[in-house]
Amino acid sequence: MSRGFIKEGDQEEIPMVPPRAYLPKGMPNYVTNEGLEALKKEREDLENERVAANGNYIMSNFIDAKMKLLIDRINTAVEVDMTKANKETVSFGAYVKYNGRTVRIVGVDEADFGKGLLSFISPVAKALMGKKVGDKFEIKVPKGTEVIEVQGVWYEAVPLSEVAVENGVKSSQSAPTTQKTRTVTQVEATATSDISTETRAQSVISTEAQRSGEISEYHTNDIFTPEEDIMEFLPVVNERGIIVGRALHMELHKGNKILHPVLHLHVINNKGEAERRYWWHVAFGDTPEKTLKRKMSEVLGLSGVKPKLKKQYIRETNTEKELVYVYILHSDENLLKTPEGKEYFDIFAKD
Repeated sequence: MSRGFIKEGDQEEIPMVPPRAYLPKGMPNYVTNEGLEALKKEREDLENERVAANGNYIMSNFIDAKMKLLIDRINTAVEVDMTKANKETVSFGAYVKYNGRTVRIVGVDEADFGKGLLSFISPVAKALMGKKVGDKFEIKVPKGTEVIEVQGVWYEAVPLSEVAVENGVKSSQSAPTTQKTRTVTQVEATATSDISTETRAQSVISTEAQRSGEISEYHTNDIFTPEEDIMEFLPVVNERGIIVGRALHMELHKGNKILHPVLHLHVINNKGEAERRYWWHVAFGDTPEKTLKRKMSEVLGLSGVKPKLKKQYIRETNTEKELVYVYILHSDENLLKTPEGKEYFDIFAKD
């Protein structure tokens, strides 16, 4: 039978179940009350999904596999009683203001950096533990060290600082300058390198698997810098491009060979020469076309143009496995320059 007549629900391969957020072996699975309730709600949603699968064995097996991982998290959850915490020092569950942004330290399954929720195993959260208002400490950043100052500690709910995933700009009411936001996000994303190589080898996920930090794409001297948002959730797909789950950027680039979609854009001038080459990950919840349209507008300043899809193929390296969508755009616009050198151009070698 032609694959064109096969329903999506009857696809031959069983979708892969992405691992849950990384929790080091032997580490207690600490959760807040809200986190535990969220896990229970997730279980209820999966139970409803299984009913909706209506006997489709592929989807039922997929849901059962997800449920098994989830039940393990629920059974091992250790709810922390924040009423017993020293209100003057930072500990699990605390709301902390530092360097102008407010975060909360939570469990690994609750963590979402973009919403101001830091995993308790993230380097910055670990460094904050035990600190008081006024305490300062240094943490490694790409250019050396950065001073972090604790400006507030609460155990009652306060508004958290949110960070826009795509451009790294804090969107809360107390947003600092763009430059300061970049500095803070670089602190947390780079700090993940403190996790040992041995720990990476012991887990499918190479470092903590929730949003403990971000590095967003930005440009210097009109040169395109490929995105390095290691804590962004990206879609996981099968070879047909069907989304089967999601995983963190960093999970997908440490040799796990989990297939995820990316975009390659070749800009051709009126002489037929390839002047620029850009690439982006397809955002979770987006189609390739939607991500490309947004990136061309936000990064390149292009709108009202429609690139042509040239090909689709799987690109595999020692560290990752990508489903590549190659687009061609004819334009003579003066766009951002792209990096030079073999390493960058190798990305596009099979386009």
